[in-house]
Amino acid sequence: MNHPRLRAMLATLTLAAGVAHAGEADVQKKVEAFIGAPAVSSVTATPYGKLYEVVLKSGELVYTDEAVSFIIDGNIIDAKTRSNVTQARLNALSSIDFASLPLKDAVKHVRGKGERVIATFEDPNCGFCKRLANELLSMDNVTVYTFLYPILSPDSLDKSKRIWCSEKQGTAWLDWIANGKAPAAKADCDTAAIERNVALGQKLRVSGTPTIFLADGSRIGGFLPAAQLNPAIDEAQGKAKTK
Repeated sequence: MNHPRLRAMLATLTLAAGVAHAGEADVQKKVEAFIGAPAVSSVTATPYGKLYEVVLKSGELVYTDEAVSFIIDGNIIDAKTRSNVTQARLNALSSIDFASLPLKDAVKHVRGKGERVIATFEDPNCGFCKRLANELLSMDNVTVYTFLYPILSPDSLDKSKRIWCSEKQGTAWLDWIANGKAPAAKADCDTAAIERNVALGQKLRVSGTPTIFLADGSRIGGFLPAAQLNPAIDEAQGKAKTK
């Protein structure tokens, strides 16, 4: 292990790694100086045109050069594979560990055997959530965990509390979101789960409703019809089993 050539090679590799790290740290400082706030989550050198990938704490992804002489807000397309590199990275960055979700804080409803699973963040006053509910009612063999996420209207919290305190939460949620049947007056119960849901949603950067998480942790931001959601659920379920 004391071979001079090997020591030289290791020294060169160590120096290169230090330079790369120093470059990324320097880019972060320059980007934050440009923004005027500590807004950068990570910086990574890419194999594309000497660009650096900059992930902001807001979840946005931009690119720049080592001198931060420009900022690119757009997609990188790999010309050989024709794949959208940026979208693939955003998908990876927005994915979660599905097993870590506190499902006890969610309203549960089951369609058929319920062997497939998804989790949603939804506001009771969300129009697209109402459309999603009707699509889910047409689907089979799925368990839906709905995290009540009251962020849209002043009375969203009141409706969420009424649903959470219902004797049959899943029925109360579907009665309201799919059929417009108002939940009963709130009984006395512990509604701290809703506060935890809001904190969790903020941590996961859930900025709109509905937001859907599939079994493999991938995220769908917004409404999808059953014709598109069903195959996405199947694909994610298959990936989750192989993890």
